[in-house]
Amino acid sequence: MGSPTIHELPEEERPREKLASRGAAALSDSELIAILLRTGLPGANAVDVARKLLNEFKSLSGLARCSVAELSRIKGVGPAKAVQLAAAFGLASRLARESLQRQPLSTPAAIDDLLGAELRVLNRESLRVILLDARLHLLRVEEVSLGSLNESTAHPREIFRPALIYSAFAMIVVHNHPSGDPSPSDADRRVTVRLAEAAQLLQIRFYDHVILGTADNGRQPWFSFKEAGLL
Repeated sequence: MGSPTIHELPEEERPREKLASRGAAALSDSELIAILLRTGLPGANAVDVARKLLNEFKSLSGLARCSVAELSRIKGVGPAKAVQLAAAFGLASRLARESLQRQPLSTPAAIDDLLGAELRVLNRESLRVILLDARLHLLRVEEVSLGSLNESTAHPREIFRPALIYSAFAMIVVHNHPSGDPSPSDADRRVTVRLAEAAQLLQIRFYDHVILGTADNGRQPWFSFKEAGLL
């Protein structure tokens, strides 16, 4: 026998009613996702489908990294629900960025909060430049290149151009490793050395180079050249 439908649950246990009366903090991750899904499958309500999603992708962050196409293939989701889930995760990422604009971006953890969710869904390397004012507050984020990070696609003149255009006091270079391992490659190290040299000449503070990966097996999901004492 399958699970009861959402409408067969007592009213106080239905996700929508529970959120309306007690707030989002009272709901589990699967219940919040169920509100976006709205419906389930024969024998499995929306909360059951949400639990299966979380189990399959291991965590909320794993689920957020899925593309619309990947989500659409999951039984009980489909294209329309996949778009709704992607939109919800996108809004969460933008909300995080908005809140971070009011505090210094001085740690790799803050950089991860700002760009981690967005970059982890990509299957190619994206190189971003975070521009900062004199208080290390966010001015803007610019994408410099999309593709493999190497010396030809990540030339210092391309990386520093946004900082010069917007008169940034400081900048942080960020890119992702789609493999999930944030360990720097030889190319990453070479580019960082060249950027540090160029920053001195241009009198722009090169605050950090952060590589974002995933936190598999308890591994820290980023590598910071500054944190490692390499900047």
